[in-house]
Amino acid sequence: MADTQMLSNEVDIRRKKIEDLKSMGEIPYKEKFERTCTIAQAREKIGEKVKVAGRIIFKRVMGKFGFIQIRDIYAKIQVSVGRNELDEQSYEFYKKMIDIADFVGVEGEVYLTQTGEVTIRCEKIVLLSKTLRSLPEKFHGLSDTETIYRQRYLDLISNEKSREVFITRSKIESFIRRFLEDNDFIEVETPVLQTSVSGASAKPFYTHHNALDLECNLRIAKETWLKQCICAGIDRVFELGKDFRNEGMDPTHLQEFTQVEWYASYWNFEDNLRFFHEMIIKLLNNCIGKTNITYQGKTIEFDGEWPRINYIDKMHEILGFEFLDEKDLSSFKKKVVEKGLFTYNDLEECKSIRTLIDYIYKRKIRAEIFNPTIIYNYPAVLMPLARRNDADNRIIDVFQIVAGGTELVKAYSELVDPILQRKLLEEQLEEKIQGDEETMDVDEDFLLSMEHGMPPISGLGFGIDRFVQFIFDLPNIRDTVLFPLMK
Repeated sequence: MADTQMLSNEVDIRRKKIEDLKSMGEIPYKEKFERTCTIAQAREKIGEKVKVAGRIIFKRVMGKFGFIQIRDIYAKIQVSVGRNELDEQSYEFYKKMIDIADFVGVEGEVYLTQTGEVTIRCEKIVLLSKTLRSLPEKFHGLSDTETIYRQRYLDLISNEKSREVFITRSKIESFIRRFLEDNDFIEVETPVLQTSVSGASAKPFYTHHNALDLECNLRIAKETWLKQCICAGIDRVFELGKDFRNEGMDPTHLQEFTQVEWYASYWNFEDNLRFFHEMIIKLLNNCIGKTNITYQGKTIEFDGEWPRINYIDKMHEILGFEFLDEKDLSSFKKKVVEKGLFTYNDLEECKSIRTLIDYIYKRKIRAEIFNPTIIYNYPAVLMPLARRNDADNRIIDVFQIVAGGTELVKAYSELVDPILQRKLLEEQLEEKIQGDEETMDVDEDFLLSMEHGMPPISGLGFGIDRFVQFIFDLPNIRDTVLFPLMK
């Protein structure tokens, strides 16, 4: 039998240990382990006997005594292992056959060391699952971005901040569902595979359905389907799930992202604004224990009344001319360049009046906003699914909440006029001909449902990934996703 010291690497050494375990009659991968409590619960049971299980993240042997640390996603605990509690055979097995990263079951009494460390005095240790690889050398703080994204499990084992982010994210999604259900909303599931690009202005992903020989796209939003549920008589409806937009990559955008959308009959956008404000305060208190966050070195407080900015008034102030009546893209760009706001090169990506207005807004208004602020009164050209204002049909009843220079939520009073809706969607086709790839199709199924009648509606979209990135002040939105797409 070859000496383990002669083996070439760690994997070979551990493979050899597995062979040795089997030859000893040991099962290296046990069927189960009966715990009496979790690690977190064990920490509260000073003076009691417990049986816990977890992964070894630290091991130190000092002759006939030593310590290990075991952990799960929520907590870790120290375990003292010595010859006073274990017989010689069990102790030698522990020293030689159990390694860092292995899963073990531990039985013993919980006590406090002289330094006050909660510790289990090990009376029995069971190898539950033998690992072929150890943890990274710097397992107390894995920092390589490539490894973090590709091997998220190592990141969660190693980094406390990552564990906090993903546990809190789960709490946020759970809270949103409970809050909506407690307010009489019903969650439904809508198709991810679609035959029309609808619900938002974005470039879609395309795919082919072989069985039906049908060109499809992945949904960019849930809006038109949820409105059909309103038509069906579900007065309050929502869905929390994935949307897909084939956009460029940057630190604040994901092509596959998680969003909750909800729609309420008989509400307008002001009702939705009050509802969202109530929800976000309760969400922050419930999920992070406070209503303020630290973002880029400054404190942002969400409690209290949020200030308002009139989108159209602010744009008039910046541009110095009546932009709502602009119909010619070239003329509009010329005025913007002459004003000294941007160059023609800057505006090259703007292929329509809609995208030009949005470009100016994002760089001259949104980027300057730090504390939570309500942006309202939007140009109608921006959103063909939003209700036109009764006093001025060039304006739509929309609000966004912006903080830290980024959009957190968007909501509006919904357009339910089928004749106007068809006209606006047909105008989108003209923009597509001009080269705008972020336009919607004329969705005949949606229009048919609208022709059957819809009540007054207000809807809202809230991106989970960006909100988590925001409250934890994370440098990249991919830090909020367990398994981001990698090239």
